[in-house]
Amino acid sequence: MNFEYFIARRIAAHKDYKSSISAPIIKIAILAISLGMITMLISVATSVGLQKKIKEKVSAFNGDLIITNFDTNNSDDSQVPISMQQDFYPDFTISDNVSHIQITASKGAVIRTQTDFEGIIVKGVGPDYNWSYFKDFLTQGVVPTYDTPQMSNQVLISQYLANRLGLKVGDKALAYFFNKNSSTPPRTRAFTISGLYNSGFQQFDAQFIIADIRHIQRLNKWEPDQIGAFELFVKDFDLIEQTNIQVYNAIGSTLDTQSIRNRFYAIFEWLDLFDFNVALIIVMMIIVAGFNMITALLVLILERTKMIGILKALGSDNWSVRKIFIYNAMYLVGVGLFWGNLIGIGLLLLQQHFDLFALDPNTYYVSQVPVYLHWSYIVALNLGTLILCFLILLIPSYIISKISPVKAIRFE
Repeated sequence: MNFEYFIARRIAAHKDYKSSISAPIIKIAILAISLGMITMLISVATSVGLQKKIKEKVSAFNGDLIITNFDTNNSDDSQVPISMQQDFYPDFTISDNVSHIQITASKGAVIRTQTDFEGIIVKGVGPDYNWSYFKDFLTQGVVPTYDTPQMSNQVLISQYLANRLGLKVGDKALAYFFNKNSSTPPRTRAFTISGLYNSGFQQFDAQFIIADIRHIQRLNKWEPDQIGAFELFVKDFDLIEQTNIQVYNAIGSTLDTQSIRNRFYAIFEWLDLFDFNVALIIVMMIIVAGFNMITALLVLILERTKMIGILKALGSDNWSVRKIFIYNAMYLVGVGLFWGNLIGIGLLLLQQHFDLFALDPNTYYVSQVPVYLHWSYIVALNLGTLILCFLILLIPSYIISKISPVKAIRFE
């Protein structure tokens, strides 16, 4: 083994290597491996990053699972109240995959200024609301607090709505709530803007303002313990459908559960397409890199035909000689992977810290290309490339067993 490895390194470090016929082909093969690894790293990191970022934004406004009254449809303005007095609230023990539960209620309204107006959904939340996402989205002001005995008039609105209506932090905003009975005049609430957020998800930014849930309860003439929905957050999003079924089977017969994958089916179907695209890119890159390595190995074999004949004449068997060239080819694969990882991870780190590349939020729901870096997929891509390249190189190396020592020594 040591002798074969020594010979393999000698081939790579041959004194005529830089001027040999194989030199430009070997450089192209190394370049193909590097570019392939760069492309694969960027594809996986940005695809997973985009999926995670969009999932987080959808979850921020809706939770991962929503428990509502069975008679409630998908409209936020027609919620049938349910009682807070449930066995699973506030301590949720039905599923270990649920990390948090919170109460909400929503009602449609129109927010109006002296010059303009916008249709909105006022989402009422309580003291148990998970503000972690909105703290990340916050652009100005502070998130409101609703844990005081007295009802709060503070609200959080989007930067999008603030720009359209000419509002800023500290301003008063009048919201008009219309009744089902059209003959009854709308009821008005004067809210104070405590902060502005920008999620980059215009579908939600154009609709939602966050307010004290007690406003919705009073407007709907509900009891203090009546709410519109429970929102649940899960630990492992990949298990969301299994968790949804588990929760549905455990809650009362008058309650229904729905996952955001089902509620926003079109968005998540679009996200699932990214997995297919990334898989296709990885397969194409490995095929291109593999063919380049096959070409490089065949040229090396052709260039070292005389040496192969001498080794066979000295008693080396076919597999021993094949291993010499496979080791050398894998060394070149390693060089390509080194530079590919160095450049690829470097570019991803630059994007992660400096946001060099922007996206259209109207199309991709984010304003910057999101990056997700994790050692697991980096190691998987490198190991997968090494193993597949090794298997691919076994095929052209078989030619060595067909070379006759006598003819090879005479070969010029």
